[in-house]
Formats: sequence, C-alpha cells, structure tokens
Amino acid sequence: MMLFSPLETAPETRVSITPETARLLTSLGANVVIEKNAGLCSEHTDDNYIEAGAVVTTDRDTALREADIILRVRKPALNEISCLKKGALHLSFFDPFQDSESLNAFAVAGVKAVSMEMMPRTTLAQKMDALSSQANLAGYFAVILAAERLNRILPMMMTPAGTLSPAKVFVIGVGVAGLQAIATAKRLGARVEAFDTRPIVEEQVKSLGARFVKIDIGETGETEQGYARELTPEQLELQRLGMAKICAQSDIVITTAKLFGRKAPIVLNHAMIADMKRGSVVVDLAAESGGNVEGVVLDEEVITENGIRIIGARALETCVPTHASQVYAANLASFLEHFWDKAGKTLNLRREDEILKGCLLTADGEVVHEHFCKKS
Repeated sequence: MMLFSPLETAPETRVSITPETARLLTSLGANVVIEKNAGLCSEHTDDNYIEAGAVVTTDRDTALREADIILRVRKPALNEISCLKKGALHLSFFDPFQDSESLNAFAVAGVKAVSMEMMPRTTLAQKMDALSSQANLAGYFAVILAAERLNRILPMMMTPAGTLSPAKVFVIGVGVAGLQAIATAKRLGARVEAFDTRPIVEEQVKSLGARFVKIDIGETGETEQGYARELTPEQLELQRLGMAKICAQSDIVITTAKLFGRKAPIVLNHAMIADMKRGSVVVDLAAESGGNVEGVVLDEEVITENGIRIIGARALETCVPTHASQVYAANLASFLEHFWDKAGKTLNLRREDEILKGCLLTADGEVVHEHFCKKS
C-alpha cells in the first residue's frame, strides 16, 4: 500500500511522517512516499527520509491520485479532495463541526476520512490521541511565550540589591494544555494559581504545586470524552466575578477553555482586563475557536489602553515543530499499526472497531459518523 505525506501549506510547520515513523511503516510493508522538503521545518531532510526507506517525490498531484493512504496535519483544499483515489484513507485534523463542505466533498469522492480530533479518549486509543499530544506542547509554549513578552522575570531571585518577588501566573482551564502550562510555570519559578469548572481536577492542580481557585458557580461536570460542559450565561458571569480579583493580581493569565465543536466561552471581559496590572500578559489558547478573551485578535498581539498585552495564539504547538511532528506522526503510526494486517501487509479497517467508529467521518460515498450524517 502506498502512504503519502504531502508538504503542508504555510504557516503550518509540522509534518505527518517523520523518519522514525517512516522506518516503522516501511517495516510493516508499506510504500512510504514523502513530498520533497515536507519535513524541513521539523529539521528532517529528504536524505533522512530516504535513509529510513521512504521515497521522496516532487510530483504531488500524481502521489495524491495514487496514494492508498494520505497522512497530513491540516485538511486539504477542496480541489485536492476531488483528486484523491476512490476508497483511499485520509487522516488529518479536520474541524468537522465547522466544515460541512469538506465533509461532503470527501463523501462524494468516495474517500474514507478520519478526523484526528474525533479520536476516542479511551485507554486503547491513548497512543492515537493527537489533540492531547499537541495540547501538551501548546500549554508549554504558552508559558514560554508569555515569559518572553513579560517585562519581569518569573522566579524569585535574591540579589545584592534586594529580593525580586516571583511572577504570578493564573491558568484558566485545567485540561491537558492547562496542566502543562501549570507545570511549566512552576518549573520556571512562578507562583501559580488555576481554575476549572470541574472540581475533580483540584488534586491534579495541587500535585503540581499550584493553588486551585474555588468559585461556586453551581452544578458543573464533564462530558463522556472528559471535556468541561458548557456553562450557562449566569454561571459564566459568576465565574468571571470570582476570577476578576485574581486576574487583577496576576502578571500572566493563560486561558485554555475550549468547547469541542462550539465557540469558545468568554472568560475574560473588558472590565476584567481594565483592572489588570500594566505590563501583564494574556495568552488566549482558544483564539482559533473564537477566543476566551474579549478583544483578542487571532494571530495578533493587541496592547490595550491600560498596557495589557493580549496574544491571540493559533496552534502554538507549531512553534516547536520538531517535537510536535514527532508526537503527531507517532499518533498516526499507532492508528495505522492498530489496523494493519501484518500477514497481508495491508490495512484492515474493521468498521465495528470502537476506535474507528469514533473518528471515521465518511466511507463508501456517504457521511457515516452519527454526529454528522443527518446534518450533511
């Protein structure tokens, strides 16, 4: 079977196959093809891929038409979907709740489309959980970015001229990205506080040495997939009131509150930002899905009238593409290995498999996922 990894469109810096996973996939019997220079942003040269047993091509169009499996980071343009081989398997991040046009195009093309966002959050699928692997890196880099933009240092420091007090970091949302942001800020010596609507994460916050902020907003919980449930407008207002004082005292605020498939909730409004200290930095990790911060602009840094820097971050994991590609490529390889028939050296997609049921969007010329088949 031919596996193809195309060069991603800028500003995407990640690659879907690394030399390490190319070596694994070729050992399974796959014919691995990489578009020329696809791995350069991740520091992988074409020679690295050739040494791993892959073939490097400059003919992108032919490779797309002939590939049995296409592995990529971002979804393709519509004109590329129609060029894919009927019956081919396509794996990538997809954003299926926001793009019914691409969903239908995959169905019309007769392509099996797998959304990496829809990967079930189960023990068996843990090695395939691309959202978590990328969120880890985004949480880490959010702190690094904020520390670089901040006009003071993070750790306490004893100097001949006196003691420098540690910076105060407030993390809103304690999912994978939030936990990594807490851990990174603590390692850098900051004083860290965190809030989440799910009280169950309090012990995780404390285990990292941070203080869990308790705000009574009534009954909350999490979905079957482990995400925070959407709050009512009244609960959001109670949450903002409870966080306002902490934000006013913080040097860095990192927001990570995303609602899968829906617009992100506003957790920092203009009034809260107006009360923050001049020179403070806010990093909004939900900017791509609407933003947690009023006034945030995707891909830009906004400085408010009172001197607060608001960073609208898009996929901060792309700022560390070597490691982001390493873990993402491993997620994809784990998925393929799970369904690989080693005897026949081919892929055996078992439609009854719980993993496939959770992430397969289209097959046999139609939309098959239960969340989208009626809407499309």
